[in-house]
Amino acid sequence: MKPVIHIVDDDKSYRTATARLLSAHGLKVEAYESGDQFLARFSACEPGCVLLDLQMPGQSGLQIQRRLCELAPLLPVVFLTGEGDIKTSVEAMKAGARDFLEKSSSAAALMEAIDRALIQYERQRAGHDRLQAQRALVAELSPREAEVFRLFIRGRLNKQIAYALGISERTVKVHRHQVMEKLGVSSLAEAVSIAANIGLIDQDTESPAG
Repeated sequence: MKPVIHIVDDDKSYRTATARLLSAHGLKVEAYESGDQFLARFSACEPGCVLLDLQMPGQSGLQIQRRLCELAPLLPVVFLTGEGDIKTSVEAMKAGARDFLEKSSSAAALMEAIDRALIQYERQRAGHDRLQAQRALVAELSPREAEVFRLFIRGRLNKQIAYALGISERTVKVHRHQVMEKLGVSSLAEAVSIAANIGLIDQDTESPAG
């Protein structure tokens, strides 16, 4: 799917000129005269980025950015403004804006900002897809396999797991093997990494013993 560059700006002349510039570079563009119009029309599942005017009638750029953090957290935001200041820039960056450019910035600077935003999107999307796939794999474990998994990723020995669950050590070994196969991993470290990624353990504070 081709990424979409969303231009959200109440200044019609600037919006039109920017849309023409990006289209001339082979980019797919959608333009909106207000943040509310943008939120009503955009698709959260489409790849791309948002060129967002900071000062607009109705909801401000920062308010739209906050809504995007809820609706489409992977979608990068590049702020465009003719009234930017350091305080607002810092606030926008802390909230996750990818770049903050004056409207007087060159076409080259704008294209570079868009390129960076699209690269960021692809990286975040890949990470998100990987995380979702790992969650799906863990969700496929049987209740008993999930119990064994939660114990052995915390470094419990087979005999300790057997005692905790009231099953034989041999049965624990069978379940461990099945868990590793279902998760598609060949080492304890890989299993622990998946558990940490999906939030089952804190990799910084909890690590397997041996």
